[in-house]
Amino acid sequence: MRRLALAAVLLLGACSAGPAPSEVVPRSAAAPQPANASTVSAAPSSAAGAPSCDATASLRPGPLPQAGQMPAGSTMAKIAQRGRLIAGVDQNSFLMGFRNSFTGEIEGFDVDVARQIAKAVFGDEKKVQFKVVTSAERIPMLQSGAVDVVVRTMTITCDRLEDVDFSQVYYQAGQRVLVRRNSGITGVEGLADRRVCVASGSTSLGNVVNRAKTTVSVPNWTDCLVMLQQGQTDAISTDDTILAGLAAQDPYTEVVGARFTDESYGVGVPKGQEDLVRFVNGVLERMRTDGTWSGIYGRWLTPLGPAPAPPVARYRD
Repeated sequence: MRRLALAAVLLLGACSAGPAPSEVVPRSAAAPQPANASTVSAAPSSAAGAPSCDATASLRPGPLPQAGQMPAGSTMAKIAQRGRLIAGVDQNSFLMGFRNSFTGEIEGFDVDVARQIAKAVFGDEKKVQFKVVTSAERIPMLQSGAVDVVVRTMTITCDRLEDVDFSQVYYQAGQRVLVRRNSGITGVEGLADRRVCVASGSTSLGNVVNRAKTTVSVPNWTDCLVMLQQGQTDAISTDDTILAGLAAQDPYTEVVGARFTDESYGVGVPKGQEDLVRFVNGVLERMRTDGTWSGIYGRWLTPLGPAPAPPVARYRD
């Protein structure tokens, strides 16, 4: 019995060695930043010296050919021969282009526009291969021929028209600001002494870099949302379409202030493929007139408000 009691005392001493739980001092560490995050001190040189042009005037479409009967020798015939349209899209912008966590499929407003182009070529909207691209990858992917089109919240600018071609405007967005609720920031004017996050390769970067104390550039908008949630940045600034998707994912955030830019989205097409530009414009024309555009808006973008009238097409020829 004495041996058992002694063993119990020794065991109790061993278990109580070291500081009590209340005496343990927790270690703290700064949250890691997203990969390839960088601080930007000035607007990209291209934004400062962009050429002047009538950017949103595209090429007038002719009659759409029957699906499955693309004109011989055309860019569309080559796509048809391959058996699928290859479209560059996003997978990180909820509502516009995102991956459904239940099905694994990429969905959204931009994705449905790409599906309509595939439907016009093949008669089947499922004959499309989606390639995920970041904002900074959109133009290089078109230039390399890795994709046939890019449908990814891509603003038409004179500077970009030097490198790629665009369809007519298929959506009119505008840049605003996303913040944590009760942040005290009410719009872009409140960023002067704050830290703001933007995606690299976006027009949003040039629009906000001189308005904020610090601008952080990251590959994807979801990276910005994580930085905002972790307190590494005070705000996110980009198009209201993208911000609406981010706000829908985090109820502790809100979009504030009025639009301070106009962002005209176009379908990006490789330079020199005028027949494909006219074909895409014909698809967009049909979508406006037969109600398809309004239907897609109603499916995805009602958080932005009731469906507006589709953008009016403008042509330069």
